[in-house]
Amino acid sequence: KMSSGAADLRQRKKQNCTESDKMAPEERNKENSKLGRSPKYMLIQRFAKLFFGCLAAVTSGMMYAVYLSTYHERKFWFSSRQELEREITFQGDSAIYYSFYKELLKAPSFERGVYELTHNNKTISLKTINAVQQMTLYPELIASVLYQASGSEEVIEPVYFYIGIVFGLQGIYVTALFVTSWVMSGTWLAGMLTVAWFIINRTDTTRIDYSIPSRENWALPYFACQVAALTGYLKKNLNCSAEKFCYLLVSASTYTFMMMWEYSHYLLFVQAVSLFLLDSFALAQTEKVHEVYKIYLFSLFLGYLLQFENSALLVSPLLSLVAALMLSKCLQMNMKKGTFMSRLMKIMYIYLVLTITVTLNFLLKMFVPHKENEHLLKFIEVKLGLNTTKNFTMNWLLCQESLQAPSQDFFLRLTQSSLLPFYILVLIICLFSVTQVIFRRICGEPLKETIKLEDGRIGERPEIVYHVIHTILLGCLAMCLEGMKYLWTPYVCMLAAFGVCSPELWMTLFKWLRLKAVHPILLALILSMAVPTIIGFSLWKEFFPRIMTELSELQEFYDPDTVELMTWIKRQAPVAAVFAGSPQLMGVIKLCTGWMVSSLPLYNDDDLLKRNENIYQIYSKRSAEDIYKILTSYKANFLIIEDSICNEVGPVRGCRVKDLLDIANGHVVCEEGDSYAYSKYGRFCHEIKMNYSPYVNYFTRVYWNRSYFVYKINTVISFQS
Repeated sequence: KMSSGAADLRQRKKQNCTESDKMAPEERNKENSKLGRSPKYMLIQRFAKLFFGCLAAVTSGMMYAVYLSTYHERKFWFSSRQELEREITFQGDSAIYYSFYKELLKAPSFERGVYELTHNNKTISLKTINAVQQMTLYPELIASVLYQASGSEEVIEPVYFYIGIVFGLQGIYVTALFVTSWVMSGTWLAGMLTVAWFIINRTDTTRIDYSIPSRENWALPYFACQVAALTGYLKKNLNCSAEKFCYLLVSASTYTFMMMWEYSHYLLFVQAVSLFLLDSFALAQTEKVHEVYKIYLFSLFLGYLLQFENSALLVSPLLSLVAALMLSKCLQMNMKKGTFMSRLMKIMYIYLVLTITVTLNFLLKMFVPHKENEHLLKFIEVKLGLNTTKNFTMNWLLCQESLQAPSQDFFLRLTQSSLLPFYILVLIICLFSVTQVIFRRICGEPLKETIKLEDGRIGERPEIVYHVIHTILLGCLAMCLEGMKYLWTPYVCMLAAFGVCSPELWMTLFKWLRLKAVHPILLALILSMAVPTIIGFSLWKEFFPRIMTELSELQEFYDPDTVELMTWIKRQAPVAAVFAGSPQLMGVIKLCTGWMVSSLPLYNDDDLLKRNENIYQIYSKRSAEDIYKILTSYKANFLIIEDSICNEVGPVRGCRVKDLLDIANGHVVCEEGDSYAYSKYGRFCHEIKMNYSPYVNYFTRVYWNRSYFVYKINTVISFQS
């Protein structure tokens, strides 16, 4: 019976496809004959609209990529700098990613380069790592293959090729947002407005200015393509060829996104929750939603195999949710027919899915060996106020700006560009319309197969409902963590632009207001053109001069102290030397010199987090002997003290590195509401500069400038009076 039922379902889907393919031209021909237009005229009109829309989308993406390239050149004077000065512009984790790209290009063959990365023992002292798996280096693998296979060695320098790919992907990102807004609204005017808002609010839509090689800059363009394809896939009355194209694009982009970013499955989990709610309220075709679930499963399985059996994917909430949905699918019988039992079963179904998801995830974490970051769970506990801690790493993460709640300046910037007010307006209208539709479905009223403009029911379109739910979920995350705004704000631009350009949204509003003085359809069409045009002109007048000024100004970025330090290391330090210092500086040293380091600015490995905390003790109030033991345990030969950390004057007292170390080490005494740091030893980074015993017994200063002090760690300790 089950097999025959499945066959019937497939047969019905095929019939629906063929019927829609046949009916669509017939309906269009009838409509055209009423308007006195020939089918040939309409075909030319549709082709012209599609051609110019695609041209505008591609042009927008290319112009944005050129804009980023020009701005980057103006900011760093990239073309006029030496290789070392260029590499210093990559800071923190960005330096690590680019350093492995360099190593791949230097390897005698691509296979040898991959082997050295997967068995890497030349980066971190006393530690062999699979850098491809641990740092998700698939973008660097692809970039190095393209650079060598395209014969670009004699045409373009490796650094320009690398950042050119990233800027090109950002162009694809903008194009995908353009297309998504266009598909939802039916006019590419919405796409133009999306791009304008995205660029104007660039500070809050992307991190490309600060960290070019970061994983999200490689991954989010693919996610934007997936969202664009999913938007088209969820549309009603889609012909078979378009549906298949959207399905294939969703599949390819989902898998690519998962390979590019280690945290991609969390974002896909949020998307899966949106689709689950969409299906639970019977607002989309169940078959389509479950096809997307299968894409998730396939991508997780393929990702697990090709990411060296990455156990984090097995214990991800995405897998647990999709598995629970597939298991609960058989209980979803007779739920969408409006009976009291079906409504009761729907509530039970949602509860069942949530219960199975939590249970499955708990069981998987019990039985599957995994190295999922336990500090993430502890961080969430402390962030929500469920726990307190003195742990240095946890408090350091809590002090990071990206993990704070968003500032008032963020909302002020969105308001000044008129983005936030229009987003709230569009969201409220869509939410009310969706609520009406859900109420009708609970009362047993079926959805309309075809929605006309005069119906004013924008909440019945499944792709709109999906985006409303998705943007609300992402918005909730962005309200908790400022770093999440880079995921939320681009879709705020897209949803707001779609809303003001959509006649259906204005018609939905006028249906509620019951306008009689003016014909609502005519007014909706006028407003859908007039409002975005007015917004566009006001944005052009206010922000275009600022953007042109930004591109014309030459900015000064020069760090002579760091250049001098790297030059000294390359000339004076032994090849086998191991350096110790702050993780951010160690990343730059690894990139610019190739020397081995004792720690890296990576936060997905518990051992590296512990190393970072131990080496940060050079800025604490501990004895010279304690610091010496810590550094020699990692086989470090040289220690670098940064004056900016040692004498840090942070805006928030208690978030400076030395304050966090004092708290973790129990060197803080509270008296009458005030906190004081107390220890029988002075702060190591200050005391070592005094050049007196016992510090000179363990460490010998070999180089210094205004920002850095380099000490050789003595192998033979001489106790001098």
